[in-house]
Amino acid sequence: MMLIRSRRLRATQALRDLVAETDLRPRHFIQPYFVQAAEGVSPIGSLPGIARTGIEATCDQVEADLKKGLRSVLLFGVPEGKDPDAHGAHDPEGIVPKAVTELKKRFGQDLVVMTDVCLCAYTDHGHCGLVKDGVVVNDESAALLAEMALVHARAGADLVAPSDMMDGRVAAMRVRMDEEGFQNTGILSYAIKHAGAYYGPFRDAADSSPKFGDRRTYQMDPRNAREGLRDALLDLEEGADVLMVKPALPNLDLVYRLRDACHAPIFAYHVSSEFSSVKAASERGWVDGDALMLQHLLAIRRAGADAIVTYAGREALQKGWVD
Repeated sequence: MMLIRSRRLRATQALRDLVAETDLRPRHFIQPYFVQAAEGVSPIGSLPGIARTGIEATCDQVEADLKKGLRSVLLFGVPEGKDPDAHGAHDPEGIVPKAVTELKKRFGQDLVVMTDVCLCAYTDHGHCGLVKDGVVVNDESAALLAEMALVHARAGADLVAPSDMMDGRVAAMRVRMDEEGFQNTGILSYAIKHAGAYYGPFRDAADSSPKFGDRRTYQMDPRNAREGLRDALLDLEEGADVLMVKPALPNLDLVYRLRDACHAPIFAYHVSSEFSSVKAASERGWVDGDALMLQHLLAIRRAGADAIVTYAGREALQKGWVD
């Protein structure tokens, strides 16, 4: 006689919902935006359904998203000009500070505004830090990133999100913002970010591909796990408020292990190639794109992520994938 039957609790949708261990709600999504200087909308071919948007178009889309319950955004700047020293990154009149100011003016505390803090979109060489004699230098880059974070804090950002992976940049930002009275501006640190092949569509969108070499001297080696956990815990010591793991799906083990290692909120970035590969396969009829994308998001939540940066956030609400 079989006494234990797991299928008893799978018999109906109501039963399955009753015992479900993982949920997805609008509050779990952070929608990325690529904000451009020109007004209007510029579709991104390698990110279906995603576009670069001017400030007015960004505000219009955010307003529509808010009505559906999508309350958090992560802003990436697409500047008109670039130079070796990334002057546009810390320009108070730059596209991201202007967008932050306008978003907070219109939506106030109803919207959580996060800003990417990195130099790659602002340098003509495409690296995430300053380059001297062909080498990406650390401490000078961290100091400039701290100025960039301060500009975003002054504009009204709720969280600044360093994605550069320079050593000590979290501490540099925390000290610089505190010096200027922005103790309440949070830091969402890309604490575990691997170098690799997952970022192609993003680099199209942000025009941020490196013009020489690669990013393996400052982004983490995907072969390593303990290194990521060590650096994430160091970021907490330096003053990070939230930790990010990127990319999400190849690092679900690290999301899980980091969840056990600390009590800080853990976010994960469902990156451009994870999103676009599903879209491409769906267009060819190889997969059920909606079902597969939903499984991606559920897996990230199940691993322990408190929130997910994903290009699929808006779509998840529009198509009713979430409660």
